[in-house]
Amino acid sequence: MSKRIALLSAIAFGALTAAGTFVAPALAKEKMMKSEMSGEKTVMVGGAAMYPSKNIIQNAVNSKDHTTLVAAVKAAGLVKTLEGKGPFTVFAPTNEAFNKLPPGTVDNLVKPENKKALTKILTYHVVPGKLEASALTDGKKLKTVEGETLTVKRSGDMVMLVDAKGGTSTVTIPNVNQSNGVIHVVDTVLMP
Repeated sequence: MSKRIALLSAIAFGALTAAGTFVAPALAKEKMMKSEMSGEKTVMVGGAAMYPSKNIIQNAVNSKDHTTLVAAVKAAGLVKTLEGKGPFTVFAPTNEAFNKLPPGTVDNLVKPENKKALTKILTYHVVPGKLEASALTDGKKLKTVEGETLTVKRSGDMVMLVDAKGGTSTVTIPNVNQSNGVIHVVDTVLMP
């Protein structure tokens, strides 16, 4: 009888263990699905998820591709503005975009005595309102916060911006929605 009880106990224990093996992942998957269902649709930028419920600054500080831009925004004193209500459309140059500038340009621009020039360049990357990529039609003129215009050049799905000096920048990641606007990642710094 004790062998029978021991055998039944072993079978019951084995069944519980097996059930735990299947139930635990199922519960984890269910929890993950609920989290995804109640979560937000994000876009990955610089190795980080960009959350539509966060503002431009809250998202940008997490992008490994935008550390130079974030440092420049801080140096120019524009953090509070870009945390504001907006809405804003920001053409966000990557670190590589800043690296295309002549050597020493960024280091020089972030100096306190060059704050005005830095602010002019950064606000040239911001357009009032929220413009999705679909609104960036070929030939469209965008009046920037800085005051000058950018011209949209479009070829199929590719969106480029032409700055005041004739330089072009390509949108590499469009429609990164924010709580106070939208970011379009660009590959070249635009110059007023």
